[in-house]
Parts: sequence; C-alpha cells; structure tokens
Amino acid sequence: MRIPGLGAWEDDPAWASIYDWTVEHPRLGGALWRFGLGSDLGELHRATDEIGRQPAGASILDIPCGGGVALRGLRPGQGVRYVAADISQAMLDRTMHAAGVRGVEVEPVIADVGALQFDDGEFDLVLSFTGLHCFPNPEKAVHELARVARPGGVLSGSALLKSHSLRAIPLMVAGRLMDLLGPGVTADELPAWLNEAGFTDIVIRQSGPMAYFRAVRRDPESR
Repeated sequence: MRIPGLGAWEDDPAWASIYDWTVEHPRLGGALWRFGLGSDLGELHRATDEIGRQPAGASILDIPCGGGVALRGLRPGQGVRYVAADISQAMLDRTMHAAGVRGVEVEPVIADVGALQFDDGEFDLVLSFTGLHCFPNPEKAVHELARVARPGGVLSGSALLKSHSLRAIPLMVAGRLMDLLGPGVTADELPAWLNEAGFTDIVIRQSGPMAYFRAVRRDPESR
C-alpha cells in the first residue's frame, strides 16, 4: 500500500536524488553503501566501465536510466548511440542534465520495459542498473531486454535481491510502501530468468543484497 504524498518514480522522489549523490561521491557514498546496505559501491562503478569500451558505431540501451548514473562510463566523443530510456519524464530530465554536465550525447526515450518499442537485436549493449527490483514484472522485463539485444550482445545490470539481510529489509519495506519497488527477484530466479531468456556466459557477483550480472545473448538460430 502506497503512503500518500511520498511519490513514485514519476514524481522524482527524494530517494532518486540520494541514490545519484551516493554514486557520484564514491568516498562518502561508498561508506553509506557499505554501512547502510553492506554492499560495495565500487561494483557498480566497475560495471559501468564496459560502456567506455564500446567501439564507435555501437548501440547502447540504458533502462531505467534514472538520473543518469551509468553515464559515468560514457566517454565524450566516443561515437556510440546511447539511448537513455525510462518510464518517467522526470528521470529523463535528470539524465539529460547529467549528460550536459559530462559533455556526452544521449538520446532520451520514454519507454516501458515490459513492452519496448525497439527492434529485435537493435542494441550491442543493454544496461539495467538497479532496475529489476523496481519493475512490476521483472521476469517479463528480462525477456524484453533479451529481445532487443543482438546475438552476441551483452546485458549488464544490477538488482537488489530479495534477502534476509537485516540491513536490506528496511530499504525494501520502505520502497514498497513508497511504490518504488516491485515484487523483486531472488538469487535463484535471476540466473534462471537470464538462461530462459536466451543468455549464456552468465556471471553474477553478489555484494551484500546487491547482485551484479553480465550475460551474452545467444544466437536463437544456434539452439
């Protein structure tokens, strides 16, 4: 049940600003992640490095882009197509501001991860950082992310796992009350969903209740 007045993602909740600030301030933000969540913020920073390794001409989808924290991995003049997608215009506005500050080119798109408007195999790299636990149907979202990734393309992201960790419980309860979190995903469901959606070479690193995943899209014709 949602607590009136606290807002959902469409309302640019205070939590979004706090999250962005922690990611952009590794020393203090990292301490908050470590002591408040029991997780290493450096894992997120290292995951975004893959963006900067994409060659000119590559297509990247970032959903949900949120406030644009993944842009830290994008290099000015890199020559890639970077699509920042989110269901919230407020989040897209924040991403475009971050892009301007960083001097990088971004294509903003309103999109629902449950029914993406992009073509099959349109992207070389698909990003979904801190997203799966927010989606109302995370399993369906994984299949849509797989659909728009080209064969041989990469999906990289992170998710707050359903956990019995005492540190994570207050965050998850508050998130659901504020209508910010969906049903979530367990440590067993995540690799199973990725495999069923057509991914291989699945690597999952867990840092406290946060899981960082990377997987390669199989060629459907090779099955």
